[in-house]
Amino acid sequence: MLEEFKNAFTKPNNGHIQLIVINVVLFLVLGVLFVFARIFGFEEAFKVIHDQVTIPPVFANFLTRPWTIITYSFAHSLQDIFHILFNMLALYWFGKLFVEYLGSDKLIALYILGALAAASFYLLIYNTVPFFKAQSDFSGMVGASGAIYAIMVGAATLLPDYTFFLLFLGPVRIKYIAGVYILISFLGSVGANAGGNLAHLGGALMGFVYIKQLQAGVNWGGWITVVLDWFKNLFKPQTKVKVTYRKTDSKTKSKASGSSKASQEEIDTILDKISDRGYESLSKDEKEKLFNASKK
Repeated sequence: MLEEFKNAFTKPNNGHIQLIVINVVLFLVLGVLFVFARIFGFEEAFKVIHDQVTIPPVFANFLTRPWTIITYSFAHSLQDIFHILFNMLALYWFGKLFVEYLGSDKLIALYILGALAAASFYLLIYNTVPFFKAQSDFSGMVGASGAIYAIMVGAATLLPDYTFFLLFLGPVRIKYIAGVYILISFLGSVGANAGGNLAHLGGALMGFVYIKQLQAGVNWGGWITVVLDWFKNLFKPQTKVKVTYRKTDSKTKSKASGSSKASQEEIDTILDKISDRGYESLSKDEKEKLFNASKK
């Protein structure tokens, strides 16, 4: 199992699986801690731990743990297994479709943007609208739903007529699936799970705007990709480069400068990059290597 989890983070265009793994692992870790806390009477200590991944509705409380604006979107209710089950199923279905057309980098970026938008909308409403301010005496919110709504609406905005085959219903266009979920969340925004439904609406709005901006040539998630790549590079083993010098005649030097040779490993890396980010993400040198390899 550990080897399979490791492989999930090495395969190209596997962002939806990576997000699912992170959500499931965190759920299992918190679940195991919760069971032991109940058995040995450490429930107060567990509550302190759980609060670190729960975003509170009151802004003053949020300021004491601002990191929860993103951690909440990877945690789920420990009392209801269906909470994480349905969220992960939706993330798999819509995430797989999203990755197929836009790649893993944009999926992960939209997940994070959706989580931030959902949390911001949730905090804004609970701290400005009197009706919700009067009901802000609960511990907080967890769940990936807001981020998943962003991916779902993003996919529906990009490919509105794409069809899913649903049990008992048959073929349904995803624009109608997204529309029904948005309507349900709107109607539920004054119900028992008002905070969660408000977060859904914030995430859905981000998904729509993100795709519209992407179609206009603006990538709102570019900074997220850059930051994550920087962190990934911190943990990559640095290869030592051995430099040697040798004399070459002018004819050989001219031939070397006119072509860019690449090993099979380099070509595989370039192809993985195209799969993740598209051909336009290649540098001039990478495009030249790929072109020269295609002529062999």
